[in-house]
Parts: sequence; structure tokens; C-alpha cells
Amino acid sequence: MQKTSYILFILVLVLMNFSCKTQTSDNQGISGKITWLEGNQMPMISEDGSATPPNPKGIPVKRTILIYPLTNLADSKMDDGLFIQVKGEPIAKTESDENGEYALELSPGRYSIFTQEEDGLFANLFDGEGNIQPVTIREKEWTTLDIIINYKAVF
Repeated sequence: MQKTSYILFILVLVLMNFSCKTQTSDNQGISGKITWLEGNQMPMISEDGSATPPNPKGIPVKRTILIYPLTNLADSKMDDGLFIQVKGEPIAKTESDENGEYALELSPGRYSIFTQEEDGLFANLFDGEGNIQPVTIREKEWTTLDIIINYKAVF
């Protein structure tokens, strides 16, 4: 069972990594949608015998999005699915609206993106070098990063 959970976790990370897109513009930054996902995400069998798939996209939520310089796992501390300590200070922040949508103009560079949760910071994507939720902003391009906050979901 633990091996299956590990494989599903890796699969989710890989699939979410492909959600990063870019658009050409006169300025540059990051935009996307924040959604909340919790509870049992396994398909369920209803009383009539049909399978009911979970909602893997979640519910749009308002959140504070914090932009840090590119941050590595070695420079942070996690507890119960949230980062409780991150080296450095955020260099920018923005809020998502009631539809979960956000946008923030940023200078070109590499950043780590977190959402502010009640008990810490959330990020769940990592690159092969241990960088947390890495995003590269290029000149005159907008990067789309949709974030599914799922630390209270069970897969």
C-alpha cells in the first residue's frame, strides 16, 4: 500500500509540473488559479454500482501567494505537509480572488512559489535538484501556474 501511495504521489508531481505554461507579452510575471482539495480522492462505488470519480481539480479558494527567491529543500523545514520554516523572506506577494485566480508582475528570474496556510506555507512541486515549486520567469512572458492545495487530501 505504501509503495502505491508513493507511486501516486510521484505521478501527481509529474502531472502538475506540466501545468506550467507561458504566454508572450510586453511585461512578464506569473498567473494562475488556486484550488483546495481535501478528503478521500479514491473513486467510490455508488449504491447503483456505478463508479463515482473524485473531483481532482478542487474548489477555487482565496489565498495569499508568496514569492521567494529560488529555495531548496535543504533551506527549509516541513511538518505535516506544510513548510514551517523557509530561509529568507518573500520578495513579493499577491492574493487570489474568490475564483482562485491571481496574477503578479515579476522581474525575469527563478522563484519558489508558496501559498500561505493557517499552519505554514504550502508547495508540493520539486525539481530534480530539490528546489521547491520552482518557476522561471522570462522577459516578456507570463507563466501560468495552477496550484492545487492538497495536503489534506488522501489518494
